Amino acid sequence: MSDDTGPGVLTIGDGEFLRDGRPHRIVSGALHYFRVHEEQWADRIARLVALGVNTLDTYVAWNAHERTEGDVDFTGRSDLGRFLDLAADAGLDIVVRPGPYICAEWNNGGLPAWLTHRVQQPRSTEAAYLEATERWFDRLLPIVAERQATRGGRVVAVQVENEYGSYGDEAAFLRWNVDALRSRGIDTLLFTADGPTDLMLDGGTIDGVMAAATLGSRAAEAERLLRARRAGEPFFVAEFWCGWFDHRGERHHRRTPDSAAAELDAILERGSVSMYMAHGGTNFGLDAGANFDVVVQPTVTSYDYDAPIGEDGTTGEKFAAMREVILRHRGIEAPPLPPAPRFVAPQRVALRRLGGLDRLHRSAVVDDVRPRSFESLGLDAGLVRYTATTVLPEGATPLVIEGLRDRATVRIDGAMIETVERGDGAPVELTVHGEGRAVTLELLVRHLGRINYGGRLGESKGVGIVCVERRRVLGWRHEVVRLDTLEHDEAEVPPSDGAPGADGTPGAFEATVELDERADAWLGVEGAVEAFVWVNGFALGRLWAEGPQVTLYVPAPVLRPGANTVRVLDLEGAPVAVTLGPDADLGEVDFYGVEDVG
Repeated sequence: MSDDTGPGVLTIGDGEFLRDGRPHRIVSGALHYFRVHEEQWADRIARLVALGVNTLDTYVAWNAHERTEGDVDFTGRSDLGRFLDLAADAGLDIVVRPGPYICAEWNNGGLPAWLTHRVQQPRSTEAAYLEATERWFDRLLPIVAERQATRGGRVVAVQVENEYGSYGDEAAFLRWNVDALRSRGIDTLLFTADGPTDLMLDGGTIDGVMAAATLGSRAAEAERLLRARRAGEPFFVAEFWCGWFDHRGERHHRRTPDSAAAELDAILERGSVSMYMAHGGTNFGLDAGANFDVVVQPTVTSYDYDAPIGEDGTTGEKFAAMREVILRHRGIEAPPLPPAPRFVAPQRVALRRLGGLDRLHRSAVVDDVRPRSFESLGLDAGLVRYTATTVLPEGATPLVIEGLRDRATVRIDGAMIETVERGDGAPVELTVHGEGRAVTLELLVRHLGRINYGGRLGESKGVGIVCVERRRVLGWRHEVVRLDTLEHDEAEVPPSDGAPGADGTPGAFEATVELDERADAWLGVEGAVEAFVWVNGFALGRLWAEGPQVTLYVPAPVLRPGANTVRVLDLEGAPVAVTLGPDADLGEVDFYGVEDVG
């Protein structure tokens, strides 16, 4: 095998990878910069090195860089260049997966909401989609190109789109992506990645570009199929799912160390691999995606993924089992493992009430005849309060809400009626009671995560049509609340009204936590029903009463010695206290088998 301690160009020989002309096996781990606090990048990369890999791979999340059209950010947690340099400094080769669609259980599959709102068919040769992608690639790809192995850097391969064969079959679109990469200086090895079935490979592969597989099991079957279809190409599993992600209301998925290690061994017997995920990280703020299967399935904030390197950087049995396999196949000694993370001492602090939901800061107030979508209001993620005046006939009458994409709390004249959620596409209908007079109808609609996989990718958020029986309600006020930007602007938090303690109604709450040192923590919210959490202005994420996640990871750089401010916005409950401590609680565990992961 090749000496991979320095830069080297990756090519393809007769059914195998070559690195500077010598046989080479890629042993990679996925680690996403946008899911890790930037002050912890070096630590997580060091733990990846300790796992024994020779390569790091990362997606690029477009919407983490350009949440607002034209406002492109490559600073802080979006400083891709710095992240790639840290990986190179650690002696790792790098695989970059720039999408622009990435799936990844990430909001909208990485595509900006402003883009998918505009186009009719994302991930196609529709002109508007390609024009926006070109502008994005013009900003992104120079960062990647100048770090390629062909120019003395460590980027050895770049992926074309992502699992396109499970979405579409427009070969011209894939070819356009190849040309877009090549014309912007990407001259390193290109590959596609798809599930190892004829259906997906038919749609997702093109001549002249190596085909890789994504899978969780049955590597031998995948190898036979790939080698039969793609003679002369190496067998490369671009995603080996050694764990899995969690949806709201499900159990926390775990894969046993023995199962993950055995399948990793089977892959490395046959070729190259990237472990997805080697370190999962966190869907901070409102960046978690969602799936749809009859009902919407929001992904939780934690992206621990049961990876060998835990969300908080800890390592355990799975790390040891997978490391043993890697070291044996690579024939190397175990690299040193960095010291274990330090955690804060356990404590519980009571919450005090700041104000009700009516105290939320509005980033915009817009009046229109019909209800408007989040996107048309310039909102990627957050809340919109829709209000209108309408006459309710005397007695019981149906209120019909069409086009509800997520979750809404319905109030009439301030009184709570019901919280409803989208189903299989049918209108939501509930019974309300009127007195033959005008009332104020309110719908507080919140974002549950944009669909990141399948044909519903790019769906708009908000509501479409609201009717009292068959009569449309017209004349709406939209109050926009940008919870996703709260980490940048603490003015988003409702000001205190001086009320001590919770009064049993939903709203905003605050606690001050005193710490002796800066260390990692896991934060819980006692009594949370549907809660968003910020620490020192940093948006951690959200918790639901139905779980599975019970505690949120707080990176040490977010905390400080002395006073730390925790704020909680609960749309349905009145939490009473926050807890901080060293122990993660990601919910009741469901150990799944190889038959569940493809």
